[in-house]
Amino acid sequence: MTRNPNINSIAVFSGSNFGAHEDYIEQAKKLGQTLAERGQRLVYGGTTKGLMGVVADAALDAGGEVIGVITERLQARGHLHPKLTGHEVVSGMRERKARMAELADAFVALPGGLGTLEELFEVATLTQLAEHQKALACLNVRDFFVPLRNMLTHATAEGFMKIEHCDMLILEADPLKALEQIDQWKAPTVTKWIGQPGS
Repeated sequence: MTRNPNINSIAVFSGSNFGAHEDYIEQAKKLGQTLAERGQRLVYGGTTKGLMGVVADAALDAGGEVIGVITERLQARGHLHPKLTGHEVVSGMRERKARMAELADAFVALPGGLGTLEELFEVATLTQLAEHQKALACLNVRDFFVPLRNMLTHATAEGFMKIEHCDMLILEADPLKALEQIDQWKAPTVTKWIGQPGS
C-alpha cells in the first residue's frame, strides 16, 4: 500500500516506563522501525526513558529521523536522548504538547500512563473541535486501549459524545496496520454539540 504523501511526521505519545510485559517493548521497537522504513519522521518527548526511549532508539537504529521536544526541567535532569536527529527545548509540558502537535501530521499513542493519555485526549479534543484534522491511532498492544474504547462508547451512549468522535480513534495492535489506517483516515465532519441550537 502506498503511504499518504501528506503524512511525513508522526508524533508518538508513550510511557516513560516499560510496562509489565515484553510485548509493549517489542511493539514500540516495531513502530520505530516501521516509521523509519516508511520514511516518516518520529516526533516524541525527547527522553531516553521507558517506551519513549525504545521507540526512538529503534527508529534511529533503522536510519530514521527523530526529533525530540523536551522540557527545560527534564533536560536539566539529564533525560535528553543524546543521539537524536534534532531536538527542541521548551519551557513546560503545555508548550511541549503544543510544539509536538505543530510538528506532527498525525499521532500514535503507545500504552502509557497519565501523561500519555492526557496527550492523546488533548489532540483528540482538538480534532473534535475541528482545530486540526490529524489522524489518531492507539497501538492496542495486549488490548491496552480496550477499556478506553469502552469508556468512550459509554460516554456516547449517555449522550456526551457523538459516535463519529468515538469512532475516530484507530485501535490497532500491529504498527504497520495502524500506520496504513492513518493513511486512509478521514476527519469527522460533525460538530461536538448534541441537540443544541446554534451549534
